[in-house]
Amino acid sequence: MTEPFHSKTDTIAIRQHPVMAESSLYAISEEENLSIYRFELSPEKEMVPKPVLLEWQFPGAGVAGVWKPTADFSKRIEADWELKSHESRISIDAPVLALFRADDENALCFSCSNAINRIEMASRYREEDNTFYCQIVLFTECRYPIKDFSVDIRIDTRKIPFSEALRQTAAWWETFDNLTPIYVPLIAKRPLYSTWYQFHQNLEELKLLEECRLAKEMGFESIIIDDGWQTKDTNRGYDYTGDWQPERFEDFGGLIKKIQDIGIKVGIWYSVPFCGKKSKAYQRFKGKFLTEKHRWAPVFDPRFPEVRDYLTSTYINAVKDWNLDGLKLDFIDDFKNYPETSFEYDGKDTLSINGAVDLLLTQVTRELQKINPDIFIEFRQKYTGPAMRKYGNMLRAFDCPGDYTMNRVRIADIKLLAGETAVHADMVKWHSNESVEVAALHYMNTLFGVPQLSVRLAKAPPAHLTMIQFYTSYWKANSETLLSSNYSPKLPLENYPIQYAKKNNKIIVGLHSDQVVFIDENVSFIDILNAKPSVKVLIDIQVGLAPSECTIYNCKGEIVNQETIVIREGLNSFHVPIGGLLQLKTTN
Repeated sequence: MTEPFHSKTDTIAIRQHPVMAESSLYAISEEENLSIYRFELSPEKEMVPKPVLLEWQFPGAGVAGVWKPTADFSKRIEADWELKSHESRISIDAPVLALFRADDENALCFSCSNAINRIEMASRYREEDNTFYCQIVLFTECRYPIKDFSVDIRIDTRKIPFSEALRQTAAWWETFDNLTPIYVPLIAKRPLYSTWYQFHQNLEELKLLEECRLAKEMGFESIIIDDGWQTKDTNRGYDYTGDWQPERFEDFGGLIKKIQDIGIKVGIWYSVPFCGKKSKAYQRFKGKFLTEKHRWAPVFDPRFPEVRDYLTSTYINAVKDWNLDGLKLDFIDDFKNYPETSFEYDGKDTLSINGAVDLLLTQVTRELQKINPDIFIEFRQKYTGPAMRKYGNMLRAFDCPGDYTMNRVRIADIKLLAGETAVHADMVKWHSNESVEVAALHYMNTLFGVPQLSVRLAKAPPAHLTMIQFYTSYWKANSETLLSSNYSPKLPLENYPIQYAKKNNKIIVGLHSDQVVFIDENVSFIDILNAKPSVKVLIDIQVGLAPSECTIYNCKGEIVNQETIVIREGLNSFHVPIGGLLQLKTTN
């Protein structure tokens, strides 16, 4: 066993059963409260490794919660008797955990450079000694021999905001050649209309065209035609997936062109792993599935090169034949090891499922970008980690229809690790009988990501349309600030009730509960989105006096108050309508 390495954080060590003499662990970088270790495994000949545990301890003083990539509402501390670990692999989450303090300061952020293979991570609190027992477990599902293996472990205990520690982790991943993000075209950062929640599989050409015309007027620039374009079956199932012929539309290419002529770019949906038993592809690829026992449909085995070629050619032909602008590639996380999955070669060119997914998506992205360098490719949680940024330029929050708080939380969580990759809201929707103020709360909770809308515009109340148009116009005018890397969501244990984004001389604040807005730097423009069900807005200004033009809008964009005021140092109170906007512009 390698001797533990004594760092400024604590002791990190290898634990193995049995011990592998071919393994080593050593420091490759040590800065003030930031260390990187390298674990290497170099056996003389190929071997199937046993799980390897890297572990260390961290004192529990001052730690308030634990951030994980998809913890959603649960960022609480977990006890050591809670046995479930955080799992990361190419299509699930990201290999990082962060312990944070009550003031949002980073306590410990640790991460792993291997974002392809399955990694288990944990930071469990032991009640006997008030200590976190941190661990990273390698080779938990390795069923095939390997020769040389290396992985870097990054441990960050600097006193910086936890959000900054996560952003710097994402930047660290980008330095690895096999995790370089793909180009993000402008269209990936523009508002998008989705058919899913309003139409599901019941798509009709005339209604689609009507929605596209209205969406264009609202400021939307693209559409994803979701499930239903390829089949007349409306059972929400996947029995017919795999062939991908547009049975529902007589002239699908003609429909695409009509939408594009409106000024809307078009992407379509694919459930990548599924091959329904009623498809022709099922008969063709019999015996080349990871499982046939999935609750929805058999799952393609991407370790067969002919499977990868078939899927790639399916998307290439679609983009070419129908002149598509983008694709939504869904259910990538169902490429995984099932109890009945075979690990015999029998025609496969690799035994690693995660490695095969990497080969597939690399091939798909490379070939699609040859056709259209500006093509947009959407993935959704949980497959939004650093590896997926190699193939997708749009990462969307996981489905949360009608739940604007969850939408806000998921957008924020993805953004903290996404770098310059576009982060999209889940397709926002609400009941048509909602008041316009409540409808605005749904929409405003998406504005620190790229808005996606799935509201039936042709049937929406006029006030709702006015609100959508106002905030879409606002978003487009301020998107560079809203999507800025200088983004800080506050109070993760309270579901980010306040968010800040800053660029150049402007700050935009998303206020989602009765919090005090703190401004401690000189800027010329302050926008506060009152995305909460109350009207009082409190701002604590800590930068001295400043005469300002104050404009207050309601959620429909109507000015309800406009005056020049003096902002006092300290607490300032404003009355802003529910779903409204407060804008301050200094005049000196």
